[in-house]
Amino acid sequence: MNATPHRSTLRPVLVLLAWVALLATLFAQLEIQIEGAQGWAAGLPTWRVADAPILKLFFGGRPITGYHVFAFSFMCCVFHLPIALTGHCSWRREARILGSLMLFWLVEDFLWFVMNPAFGFAKLTPQHVPWHPHWLLGVPVDYIVFTLLAAVLFWAAYRRPRAE
Repeated sequence: MNATPHRSTLRPVLVLLAWVALLATLFAQLEIQIEGAQGWAAGLPTWRVADAPILKLFFGGRPITGYHVFAFSFMCCVFHLPIALTGHCSWRREARILGSLMLFWLVEDFLWFVMNPAFGFAKLTPQHVPWHPHWLLGVPVDYIVFTLLAAVLFWAAYRRPRAE
């Protein structure tokens, strides 16, 4: 096998991952400035729904707030901007976008703790982070689920078609 196709795939993946990490870092800093020590918009003047059954499925049992609805919607639109600009949509591009979006939220959330002066890595625990109600292997379950889903989506987006 020739190594050239691998290199031609690897570079765009690494550039995309670096870009997603940069976006996540900037958004984490923005959220730290907005939320401060009160995670999950606890101190913000926004509406909050805590008891809807659908929240267990889509938000792991966390309440949803107006802040989060608009933050999630905004970032979804940002990540879909290339489709709006080019008009080119494909299942591979959508897999890449959704994988990037999942990775973005995972990295952004982790960095929110690491860079937040009120928390730091040591306080990324169930005792200090009640808005992450489910933990596994010392991390919020969302981190594991989003990592696996993003990996599957990236694999699907970048895998080479089978030769017939």
